[in-house]
Amino acid sequence: MRKCLCGCGLFCFSTQCVGEENWVDSRTVYIGHKEPPPGTEAFIQQRFPDNRIVSSKYTFWNFIPKNMFEQFRRVANFYFLIIFLVQLIIDTPTSPITSGLPLFFVITVTAIKQGYEDWLRHKADNAVNQCPVHVVQHGKVVRKQSRKLKVGDVVLVKEDETFPCDLILLSSSRDDGTCYVTTASLDGESSHKTYYAVQDTKAYSTEKEVDSIHATIECEQPQPDLYKFVGRINIYMENEPVARPLGSENLLLRGATLKNTEYIYAVAIYTGMETKMALNYQSKCQKRSAVEKSMNAYLVVYLCILISKALINTALKYVWQADPNRDEPWFNQRTEAERQRHLIRAFTDFLAFMVLFNYIIPVSMYVTVEMQKFLGSYFIMWDDDMFDEELGERAMVNTSDLNEELGQVEYVFTDKTGTLTENNMEFIECCVDGHRSLNEFMCSVTVCKGNTWSSTQEHEELFFRALCLCHTVQVKEEETVDGIKHGIHQGKSTSLYISSSPDEVALVEGMKRLGFTYLRLKDSLMEILNREDEIERFELLEVLTFDSVRRRMSVIVRASTGEFYLFCKGADSSIFPRVISGKVDQVRARVEHNAVEGLRTLCVAYKRLSPEQYQEVCHLLSGAKLALQDRDKRLAEAYDLIEKDLILLGATAVEDRLQEKAADTIESLHKAGMKVWVLTGDKMETAAATCYASKLFRRNTQILELTTKRTEEQSLHDVLFDLSRTVLRQHGGMSRDTFSGYYCDYGLIIDGATLSAVMRPDQEDSNSGNYKEIFLEICRNCSAVLCCRMAPLQKAQIVKLIKTSKEHPITLAIGDGANDVSMILEAHVGIGIMGKEGRQAARNSDYAIPKFKHLKKMLLVHGHYYYIRISELVQYFFYKNVCFIFPQFLYQFFCGFSQQPLYDTAYLTLYNISFTSLPILLYSLIEQHINMDILKKDPSLYKDIAKNSLLRWPTFIYWTVLGVYDAIVMFFGAYFLFDNTTFTSNGQMFGNWTFGTLVFTVLVFTVTFKLALDTHYWTWINHFVIWGSLIFFVVFSLLWGGIIWPFLNYQRMYYVFMQMLSSGPAWLSIILLITASLVPDVVKKVIWRALLLIYVRFFWEQPSLLMGV
Repeated sequence: MRKCLCGCGLFCFSTQCVGEENWVDSRTVYIGHKEPPPGTEAFIQQRFPDNRIVSSKYTFWNFIPKNMFEQFRRVANFYFLIIFLVQLIIDTPTSPITSGLPLFFVITVTAIKQGYEDWLRHKADNAVNQCPVHVVQHGKVVRKQSRKLKVGDVVLVKEDETFPCDLILLSSSRDDGTCYVTTASLDGESSHKTYYAVQDTKAYSTEKEVDSIHATIECEQPQPDLYKFVGRINIYMENEPVARPLGSENLLLRGATLKNTEYIYAVAIYTGMETKMALNYQSKCQKRSAVEKSMNAYLVVYLCILISKALINTALKYVWQADPNRDEPWFNQRTEAERQRHLIRAFTDFLAFMVLFNYIIPVSMYVTVEMQKFLGSYFIMWDDDMFDEELGERAMVNTSDLNEELGQVEYVFTDKTGTLTENNMEFIECCVDGHRSLNEFMCSVTVCKGNTWSSTQEHEELFFRALCLCHTVQVKEEETVDGIKHGIHQGKSTSLYISSSPDEVALVEGMKRLGFTYLRLKDSLMEILNREDEIERFELLEVLTFDSVRRRMSVIVRASTGEFYLFCKGADSSIFPRVISGKVDQVRARVEHNAVEGLRTLCVAYKRLSPEQYQEVCHLLSGAKLALQDRDKRLAEAYDLIEKDLILLGATAVEDRLQEKAADTIESLHKAGMKVWVLTGDKMETAAATCYASKLFRRNTQILELTTKRTEEQSLHDVLFDLSRTVLRQHGGMSRDTFSGYYCDYGLIIDGATLSAVMRPDQEDSNSGNYKEIFLEICRNCSAVLCCRMAPLQKAQIVKLIKTSKEHPITLAIGDGANDVSMILEAHVGIGIMGKEGRQAARNSDYAIPKFKHLKKMLLVHGHYYYIRISELVQYFFYKNVCFIFPQFLYQFFCGFSQQPLYDTAYLTLYNISFTSLPILLYSLIEQHINMDILKKDPSLYKDIAKNSLLRWPTFIYWTVLGVYDAIVMFFGAYFLFDNTTFTSNGQMFGNWTFGTLVFTVLVFTVTFKLALDTHYWTWINHFVIWGSLIFFVVFSLLWGGIIWPFLNYQRMYYVFMQMLSSGPAWLSIILLITASLVPDVVKKVIWRALLLIYVRFFWEQPSLLMGV
């Protein structure tokens, strides 16, 4: 048994009570931490978290173990750690330093980078947690740090301050107990919303009065839904509790800002990580790119190759030693006990071969990849095209691990308000009886037969009055300019309108430009300043509020003459059916024209009411408002009866101005093969208009609706299957329709409530099926999707749904507010916009850009380059290490499988660190295989690298086979050229170190020349690094073998390199082997260029083929 929070004051045995859904548990909050009066209820103080916000990942104590655990979860790091330990434990052909130092470097650099990023998060958390708040204690206002706030504290919040936690409004500076709030950081809406104080406490306006409140609040436990709250307050007056219901209209959410209200008093009910804003944050997790996953897959393949090599060599060694004549030499004879330990010896030999061949998987590749990502990220930050002069901001890179993922995006999820739009509504025009009004003049658009100018003028002024009266706009009475307060009559710039709907503000400001100024609402009187500078007063009698089902709102006013008017405005689809007279055709034509232009349109109508009709309306409304059950339904029925038999006055057009080049950016993303989804907390009508303006929806787009309105008429099951049949029928007939030149484009609109039903289908419904799969199938066949009225966590759910679908597409989320953080963290790539809604999105994103238009270059240019470069880097590294180690494998067949290295230790250590690392690093930083301007002009080139096309298995096998070919040419070429041949002038034969040095010299020159052949974009830096690395190898070899180094115990390479260079046949061998190794690359390059020329010439001569004729 538990108490019902619906305000009925009864105990409920049922699982739910009125207005309560998905009940979990309840909490009791004692306002001001005061115990309830004796005998009323038990005082049970519950434990709640403090108000500390934590977005960081590590602490001082767990950083090292947690970071090490995360790093060694990488297959490569764990593998190199094992190799390093093996080198320490057993006697191996190479030193442990060759594996330990590179591994230590990678782990240290990564830890420093991740530690620095987390330190920035700690710094941001501390700034929030140490922010001062004002708390009422013992009748006085006390200043506290935000993190010390507790559930039950009474908080004083002043105008323009942000709410420090989730609060229940007790009282405000306004007489009616209301306050105005902007929730831009929560749901992306920057408009002002009205919240209401508890009826019995709204009169308490001082600290002492508020401190005297004796009450408890019972409410649900925290949940992430921003738009839902169920609770009740028990106010003890003379020890008798008075229960009042609490709803979402009483709840002030953390992150929202107080506006146009001097101060409020409120009580904390959810704090810290239990606030709705915190519950809508996704936990920050490590993101891994598709390239990194491919690297890990390749690593596993090469690990299998490595194990196979080691097993083959170990087995062949014992086959070789099975012959008594080939056993250990006399000076290395083992004891009988040692000879019997075959299993241990075999395992030790296996590990030794593993270490000898382990360079096929170089740790230096991971070092180079980390450096490439880190240094490459600066090209985004240095890009002048992505600098915004208005904000004075450049693009930022918060994590460089995902650079190449920018070139693989398949789905783009974008916020609307502040991301696609400037979040600034502007009145464009109005149309009255077929006449279009712009600014301060009228121009005839349609000739209206039989209509006199006087009647038109009368309708025009009635239209303007309707727009000045039919709204919920508030006027800020005073504006401070240079420290001096001015009234709204002293200057046009000092008046300030605020409303929950930015459209209403734009319309009222538009009327002001046309000569009718809305002044104020005071004591139920609405004042208008007309064109003759006369003040007109209308008594506001009733407001029939807007809702998404009716899609209209109305007001009933009484003029100073005593006449009653009903003014109604709303969407054309909800106004036209209720109109009985007026210029409907002319107005409809103008509305349709403006809708095509992407403007937000509203129609305006009115009717006069007789006193008897008004009394009937009052009776109808009061009966509906007093209903305890089905109140919303009865109000809707009353509104439907009242808002009929209207006379059409005209229509308006308002523009939510798109950000510069937003439409061009979306069009380019579509051409690049990406699907764009808009996820917004805004209303469907508003969001749809923006989608048309941004060219997300086009003129031929057939809109499919999956909304609450439709699911009320049909079951969700039926709606989903209807939509599925529609899109699949079109998909099935695509081939036929394509040839006929007809193509139907589909766009889907879904709202948050319906999405919840799709994500959680009714398990009791046997016909429900798998709604998610049907929904995904519909979305796949739509060119664009709009999701409106979305809670922040729902945005993340949508991204996750697509991300985890069977195709596993790469997703990108972009937004500018705290309400977008969840989807930014959920997507493979998260981009924040430095907008008007704070920097939460930019701070929590992987990348931050000043404007939406910069996304085009970030993906189509930087993303393209990053992916091409790192793909070449990965394939090239595996290739050059196959070339490096395969001769070592072949050499074992000629040295009795004795684990004798082919190369000197210095060459083994420096091959990947010095001799061949810088050229590929520079290539992966500055290579441009296609000109930047071409990539911007032709977005379809982005499709060429889609779905990780350059790191697929066929490409991987090609590079591996090429490496094996080059290794065979180098080894056997040197072997057969040297066989039974005198190479020096004094008749000396080359030894094994000279042979290995010759193979190594050919190897270094071959892999470097191959990179030079693959380079398209040459600069002086390329020349310096490529030829400089070869010169460095030669100079190092001369010094390493030409000087007796005192710190070496033995110097097996002394004079080897000079002796080799003194031989003419050696020079000839080097040139021949390099040429033979590069033949496949040269042939491939020649063939590709010839085919390209043939292709271009063929289509140039027959342009009809290009046109598809």
